[in-house]
Amino acid sequence: MTEFLDEVEACVPALRRYARALTRSADLADDLVQDCLERAISRRGLFRPTGPMRAWLFTILLNLYRNDLRTRHRQGAMMPLDAIAEPATAAPQPGHLALAEMARAIETLPPEQKEALLLIALEGLSYAEAAAVLGVPLGTLMSRLGRARAALRLLTGTPAEPHLRTVK
Repeated sequence: MTEFLDEVEACVPALRRYARALTRSADLADDLVQDCLERAISRRGLFRPTGPMRAWLFTILLNLYRNDLRTRHRQGAMMPLDAIAEPATAAPQPGHLALAEMARAIETLPPEQKEALLLIALEGLSYAEAAAVLGVPLGTLMSRLGRARAALRLLTGTPAEPHLRTVK
Protein backbone atom coordinates (compact mmCIF):
# COMPACT_ATOMS: atom_id res chain seq x y z
CA MET A 1 0.00 0.00 0.00
CA THR A 2 2.82 2.41 0.89
CA GLU A 3 4.58 1.70 -2.41
CA PHE A 4 1.33 2.36 -4.29
CA LEU A 5 0.82 5.69 -2.51
CA ASP A 6 4.44 6.70 -3.14
CA GLU A 7 3.99 6.07 -6.87
CA VAL A 8 0.75 8.05 -6.89
CA GLU A 9 2.38 10.91 -4.99
CA ALA A 10 5.23 11.07 -7.51
CA CYS A 11 2.68 11.64 -10.30
CA VAL A 12 0.82 14.52 -8.60
CA PRO A 13 2.86 17.39 -10.14
CA ALA A 14 2.33 16.05 -13.67
CA LEU A 15 -1.38 15.49 -12.99
CA ARG A 16 -1.75 19.07 -11.71
CA ARG A 17 0.09 20.46 -14.73
CA TYR A 18 -2.08 18.52 -17.19
CA ALA A 19 -5.30 19.35 -15.32
CA ARG A 20 -4.35 23.04 -15.27
CA ALA A 21 -3.71 22.99 -19.00
CA LEU A 22 -7.04 21.27 -19.67
CA THR A 23 -9.19 23.42 -17.40
CA ARG A 24 -7.30 26.75 -17.59
CA SER A 25 -8.20 27.25 -13.92
CA ALA A 26 -6.11 26.48 -10.84
CA ASP A 27 -9.19 25.80 -8.71
CA LEU A 28 -10.85 23.49 -11.23
CA ALA A 29 -7.52 21.74 -11.82
CA ASP A 30 -7.02 21.12 -8.10
CA ASP A 31 -10.55 19.72 -7.81
CA LEU A 32 -9.96 17.49 -10.82
CA VAL A 33 -6.67 16.15 -9.44
CA GLN A 34 -8.27 15.56 -6.03
CA ASP A 35 -11.11 13.60 -7.65
CA CYS A 36 -8.57 11.65 -9.69
CA LEU A 37 -6.48 10.76 -6.63
CA GLU A 38 -9.57 9.83 -4.64
CA ARG A 39 -10.77 7.53 -7.41
CA ALA A 40 -7.32 5.97 -7.91
CA ILE A 41 -6.82 5.27 -4.22
CA SER A 42 -10.33 3.94 -3.69
CA ARG A 43 -9.94 1.66 -6.72
CA ARG A 44 -6.31 0.68 -6.28
CA GLY A 45 -7.33 -2.97 -6.57
CA LEU A 46 -8.21 -2.33 -10.22
CA PHE A 47 -4.67 -1.19 -11.10
CA ARG A 48 -2.84 -3.91 -12.96
CA PRO A 49 0.87 -3.17 -13.19
CA THR A 50 1.01 -4.03 -16.90
CA GLY A 51 1.86 -0.42 -17.67
CA PRO A 52 3.07 2.67 -15.88
CA MET A 53 1.08 4.10 -12.98
CA ARG A 54 1.33 7.53 -14.60
CA ALA A 55 -0.64 6.44 -17.68
CA TRP A 56 -3.36 4.89 -15.49
CA LEU A 57 -3.69 8.10 -13.48
CA PHE A 58 -3.78 10.26 -16.62
CA THR A 59 -6.55 8.03 -17.98
CA ILE A 60 -8.59 8.49 -14.79
CA LEU A 61 -8.02 12.25 -14.83
CA LEU A 62 -8.96 12.55 -18.50
CA ASN A 63 -12.14 10.50 -18.03
CA LEU A 64 -13.17 12.67 -15.08
CA TYR A 65 -12.48 15.81 -17.12
CA ARG A 66 -14.56 14.55 -20.06
CA ASN A 67 -17.43 13.56 -17.75
CA ASP A 68 -17.37 17.02 -16.19
CA LEU A 69 -17.40 18.65 -19.64
CA ARG A 70 -20.46 16.62 -20.63
CA THR A 71 -22.23 17.54 -17.39
CA ARG A 72 -21.43 21.25 -17.73
CA HIS A 73 -22.50 21.20 -21.37
CA ARG A 74 -25.89 19.78 -20.39
CA GLN A 75 -26.33 22.27 -17.53
CA GLY A 76 -24.97 25.36 -19.27
CA ALA A 77 -22.51 27.82 -17.78
CA MET A 78 -23.58 30.13 -14.97
CA MET A 79 -21.48 33.03 -13.76
CA PRO A 80 -22.29 35.81 -11.32
CA LEU A 81 -22.07 39.29 -12.80
CA ASP A 82 -19.55 40.50 -10.25
CA ALA A 83 -17.18 37.68 -11.32
CA ILE A 84 -16.75 39.20 -14.78
CA ALA A 85 -13.46 41.06 -14.86
CA GLU A 86 -13.02 44.50 -16.32
CA PRO A 87 -11.25 44.53 -19.69
CA ALA A 88 -7.52 44.74 -19.24
CA THR A 89 -4.66 45.69 -21.52
CA ALA A 90 -2.32 42.85 -22.40
CA ALA A 91 1.33 43.17 -21.45
CA PRO A 92 3.46 44.58 -24.26
CA GLN A 93 6.21 41.96 -24.02
CA PRO A 94 6.38 39.97 -27.28
CA GLY A 95 7.05 36.68 -25.49
CA HIS A 96 3.99 37.13 -23.31
CA LEU A 97 1.87 38.04 -26.31
CA ALA A 98 3.06 35.01 -28.27
CA LEU A 99 2.36 32.74 -25.31
CA ALA A 100 -1.10 34.23 -24.81
CA GLU A 101 -1.82 33.87 -28.54
CA MET A 102 -0.75 30.21 -28.43
CA ALA A 103 -2.89 29.55 -25.34
CA ARG A 104 -5.92 31.09 -27.06
CA ALA A 105 -5.23 29.03 -30.18
CA ILE A 106 -4.97 25.81 -28.15
CA GLU A 107 -8.33 26.59 -26.52
CA THR A 108 -9.99 26.67 -29.96
CA LEU A 109 -8.82 23.16 -30.86
CA PRO A 110 -11.36 20.33 -30.76
CA PRO A 111 -11.12 18.45 -27.42
CA GLU A 112 -9.55 15.30 -28.90
CA GLN A 113 -6.77 17.33 -30.56
CA LYS A 114 -6.22 19.48 -27.45
CA GLU A 115 -5.97 16.41 -25.18
CA ALA A 116 -3.47 14.69 -27.48
CA LEU A 117 -1.36 17.82 -27.95
CA LEU A 118 -1.16 18.55 -24.22
CA LEU A 119 -0.17 14.98 -23.33
CA ILE A 120 2.68 15.07 -25.83
CA ALA A 121 3.84 18.69 -25.68
CA LEU A 122 3.15 19.54 -22.04
CA GLU A 123 3.56 16.22 -20.25
CA GLY A 124 6.19 14.71 -22.52
CA LEU A 125 4.46 11.35 -22.81
CA SER A 126 5.59 9.11 -25.63
CA TYR A 127 3.19 8.64 -28.51
CA ALA A 128 2.45 5.10 -27.32
CA GLU A 129 1.73 6.25 -23.75
CA ALA A 130 -0.50 9.11 -24.94
CA ALA A 131 -2.39 6.76 -27.26
CA ALA A 132 -2.95 4.39 -24.31
CA VAL A 133 -4.17 7.23 -22.07
CA LEU A 134 -6.59 8.43 -24.73
CA GLY A 135 -7.63 4.89 -25.63
CA VAL A 136 -6.94 5.32 -29.35
CA PRO A 137 -4.63 3.60 -31.86
CA LEU A 138 -1.21 5.16 -32.39
CA GLY A 139 -2.12 6.26 -35.92
CA THR A 140 -5.20 8.09 -34.64
CA LEU A 141 -3.08 9.90 -32.05
CA MET A 142 -0.55 10.93 -34.69
CA SER A 143 -3.35 12.15 -36.97
CA ARG A 144 -4.84 14.23 -34.15
CA LEU A 145 -1.42 15.71 -33.38
CA GLY A 146 -0.84 16.56 -37.03
CA ARG A 147 -4.21 18.27 -37.33
CA ALA A 148 -3.67 20.14 -34.05
CA ARG A 149 -0.23 21.36 -35.09
CA ALA A 150 -1.51 22.43 -38.52
CA ALA A 151 -4.41 24.30 -36.91
CA LEU A 152 -2.05 26.03 -34.47
CA ARG A 153 0.26 27.08 -37.30
CA LEU A 154 -2.72 28.50 -39.18
CA LEU A 155 -4.17 30.26 -36.12
CA THR A 156 -0.87 31.79 -35.04
CA GLY A 157 0.47 32.54 -38.51
CA THR A 158 3.55 30.40 -37.87
CA PRO A 159 5.12 28.87 -40.98
CA ALA A 160 5.70 25.12 -41.21
CA GLU A 161 9.06 23.79 -40.03
CA PRO A 162 11.79 24.26 -42.65
CA HIS A 163 12.24 20.51 -43.19
CA LEU A 164 8.52 20.17 -44.04
CA ARG A 165 8.39 22.97 -46.61
CA THR A 166 8.73 22.17 -50.25
CA VAL A 167 11.73 23.61 -52.04
CA LYS A 168 11.14 25.32 -55.39
